[in-house]
Amino acid sequence: MLTKAPRGTKDLFGNEVLEWRRVEQKILDVCKDFGFQEIRTPIFEHTDLFQRGVGETTDIVQKEMYTFEDKGGRSITLKPEGTAGVARAYIEHNMQAEAQPTKLFYLIPAFRYERPQAGRMRQFHQFGIEMFGSSEATADAEVISLASILLKRLGIINVELHINSLGGPECRKKYNEVLKAYLNEHLAEFCSTCQERYEKNPLRVLDCKTEKCQALVSQAPSILDTLGEECKNHFEQLQSLLTEMNIPFVVDPNIVRGLDYYTRTVFEFISNDIGSQGTVCGGGRYDKLVEECGGKPTPAVGFAIGLERLLMVMEAEQGAYIHEPKRDLFIGAIGDTAIKTAHALVYELRKVGISAEGDHLNRSVRAQMKYANKIGATYSMILGEEELQTGKATLKNMINGEQEDLTLEQLVMVMQEKVK
Repeated sequence: MLTKAPRGTKDLFGNEVLEWRRVEQKILDVCKDFGFQEIRTPIFEHTDLFQRGVGETTDIVQKEMYTFEDKGGRSITLKPEGTAGVARAYIEHNMQAEAQPTKLFYLIPAFRYERPQAGRMRQFHQFGIEMFGSSEATADAEVISLASILLKRLGIINVELHINSLGGPECRKKYNEVLKAYLNEHLAEFCSTCQERYEKNPLRVLDCKTEKCQALVSQAPSILDTLGEECKNHFEQLQSLLTEMNIPFVVDPNIVRGLDYYTRTVFEFISNDIGSQGTVCGGGRYDKLVEECGGKPTPAVGFAIGLERLLMVMEAEQGAYIHEPKRDLFIGAIGDTAIKTAHALVYELRKVGISAEGDHLNRSVRAQMKYANKIGATYSMILGEEELQTGKATLKNMINGEQEDLTLEQLVMVMQEKVK
């Protein structure tokens, strides 16, 4: 057990972690373009925050949270998602006193106790954005457009945007009555989970992924038919904005999302390349969350993307990421004095930003050159007794075989010119 990671967790290294870095850099770049600032919240929060914010009837709170009592007798939970913690920070630091809207993003590990499967881990990673302070449909359109641009920059094209509106509290109350009346007629045909949801949160029945339940809810009344005038206008304005932005979308009344805090707009970018785990990005509006967490009434909208699932989609569309190792220069050596000189030169090269490498295994010259090839060195140099006596050595281009003689004092300057 000591040599095996806990179930539902994974080590990242080699090519895989380099691919993660590449994706994370794309995220940082697009957030900069949109004016979103990074926020880093604690890895755990008070359990009550998620019970109030995420919702006590959700699967996350009821079944999936990693909750424990600390030494002070406080109930603490490893965060299962990012939004509630950001909302708490928004309230605690009085961010509403700053210029609005407040635009934040995060890259976090999150934790849910569920059955591990492809794209779904017990420790997983989320990228999310939150925009506080605007109730306008333009804010909804902005967060959707950020997700759209990010997916394009990552080369993900086989996705479809689905949007819906859950309306406000009054719309939701009216729809729950209509929906429960329909579900009651077919209740015995639904799965046991949906039968339980019928009592606690009937809207969640629409989110069931079992084939039988999906067929039943396809005939259910649409929530869009119960929207009040204000919510209806908001949703129509969002559609108009997306059309003007040339962002294709599908109006899908069965998109409800799994968290209780959503109001009005909900959306998902769905891929057909990863089977049942097809949602790549999901989000929406949550105008009541800040107030629910103890703050002043504050409209807000955002989304989250699971990085594991995102990388699954990228691999399905583009193939496995292959990183070729690369160094600017490998300096090999023969003999104790040459080894010291070689590593001193490597140090001087690294100080000026050149990716240099030396030998640490006392290999033969032949083995050192094989190693230089394996690490993708563009240039190589071998130091021996003769090179130390003359103060000169041969710099070899490993790609085209060209060679040039230079003094050891020239090496740093010459390499700086070559790697510009």
